[in-house]
Amino acid sequence: MVLDKGDVAKIAHLARLAVGDDELEHYASELSSILDLVAQMNGIDTAGVEPMAHPLHMAQRLRADQVSEPDQRQHFQRIAPVVQDGLYLVPRVIE
Repeated sequence: MVLDKGDVAKIAHLARLAVGDDELEHYASELSSILDLVAQMNGIDTAGVEPMAHPLHMAQRLRADQVSEPDQRQHFQRIAPVVQDGLYLVPRVIE
């Protein structure tokens, strides 16, 4: 797929990118080569290829799911500056 300077200018406008007129030809060439690579990859027959999530067949070592700290919720609720209905109240940050 071949992109021209007009296509790149439109893409840059939609993406809210400032691209100078002197750079449009360069980006048109680069984006066209990327799209050609994608088209080439789409043309490859992958019917017999098994999908994989990771190239290495490894299992994640997980730790045992055990409580390691005591429940101190009541203690922290008592020392908090402002608490209401079990929730910590903080100053509003966003208007």
